[in-house]
Amino acid sequence: MHRPPLRSLDGLLLLDKPAGLSSNAALQRVRRHYRAGKAGHTGSLDPLATGLLPICFGEATKIAGLLLGARKAYETEARLGLVTDTDDADGQVLRQRDVPLLDAHAVERVLKRYIGRIAQRPPIYSALKQGGEPLYAKARRGEVVEVPEREVEVHALELLSINGSSLRLRITCGSGTYVRSLVRDIGEDLGCGAHVVALRRLWAEPFRAPEMVPLDAIEAIDRDSAPGLAALDSLLLPVEAGLVDWPRLELDPDRAARLARGQAQPAPGCGLMVAYAPNGRALGLVEGRDGMVHPRRLFTWAGTG
Repeated sequence: MHRPPLRSLDGLLLLDKPAGLSSNAALQRVRRHYRAGKAGHTGSLDPLATGLLPICFGEATKIAGLLLGARKAYETEARLGLVTDTDDADGQVLRQRDVPLLDAHAVERVLKRYIGRIAQRPPIYSALKQGGEPLYAKARRGEVVEVPEREVEVHALELLSINGSSLRLRITCGSGTYVRSLVRDIGEDLGCGAHVVALRRLWAEPFRAPEMVPLDAIEAIDRDSAPGLAALDSLLLPVEAGLVDWPRLELDPDRAARLARGQAQPAPGCGLMVAYAPNGRALGLVEGRDGMVHPRRLFTWAGTG
């Protein structure tokens, strides 16, 4: 079977991941449509989940780590009274309990306990690795998995609705927070247990009002041979779109050229920054310390920027 050649392209796609696909499966389908030689995603979504999954092509993969650590927002629906082994509707029911009569005030009192820096135990069915192997692989073999608690941050937790045994919540949280674990623990505090039945990622910094592209729209464009790859490429954001929240270091042509050669140079500021050429193109990530700025990870076009 003839496969079209892979190509080099750089940029970011704000994918609206559909339910039923793992993040990696969605990535591979998008990559195939784009004929992209290099691609990655920034922050896994469970197969059950939908919503924002930034896809990085080419040089954009160099900033994937920055996007992984960003603040994110979700809406979720929780089913009270049932606990599952995966903490969501894809798992097997472990326990069933009666749901007490709850009003909004009672639920909100519990929610307040989960705002701020909290200790959270990730689900045993997760992609976290232990001994170099994902926890879900150990759990599927029936091994006893001990998952230590870790500190995460929940910035906001809002009750959207309560309807019998169903809660809808909006959550803004930091990197590493598991909504499944949050729902599981809230359910225990409410005295009946709970699991996630629907989850959607609304945004992830710096994309706070993302214009997401559905996977079926990408597939439809690829089926239509008239616009070709140009129509797909028009959906991409430049690498700079993922860097807008980081401090800027503006360089003149001479300093930009020296940076491209790997030379540290005097500059104000400290910590991680993004160096920009006079034409506004990002040259890469640099680190300021002791009055000097050092190249950390430059883009391939830095030498010509």
